Amino acid sequence: MKTKLIPAVIGLLIIGSWTQPSEIKKLEWLLGTWETKTTKGSLYETWTQKSNTELQGESYYLKNKDTIHFESVRLVEKDRKLHYIVSVKGQHDEQPVDFISTPGSNPTSLVFENRQNDFPQTITYKKIRKDSLFAEISGLMNGKMARQAFPMKKIK
Repeated sequence: MKTKLIPAVIGLLIIGSWTQPSEIKKLEWLLGTWETKTTKGSLYETWTQKSNTELQGESYYLKNKDTIHFESVRLVEKDRKLHYIVSVKGQHDEQPVDFISTPGSNPTSLVFENRQNDFPQTITYKKIRKDSLFAEISGLMNGKMARQAFPMKKIK
């Protein structure tokens, strides 16, 4: 009996791991275009699904009738962790910076960290409602804790 039970349990575990939704799948609420008003103009983030393991984000400002591209993001699932890989125009020699999800992250509250980055060291997204989220960047800047908040509304 034991010899039949062990393969059955292993089989169920394997099947169970296939049916678990990917971390990216849990973030479908992020897809679309989000807007916040800033002193520099309206800031937009547009998220699209690139594959089963990757979302792609673009941030840009609209000031008057000019579009100013700000950053590109790849939100990638690797080894059951999420990687927020951001490229910011004019920073880090145009090289992407990788922020990794923390254990406190969940499908409605994402926290990414890179303690080696100059600023920010932490990036947070919190789903408030279906049509609103709160994004924040934070960390040490010139030896002092600094934060920038971005309350956003979904427009598409």
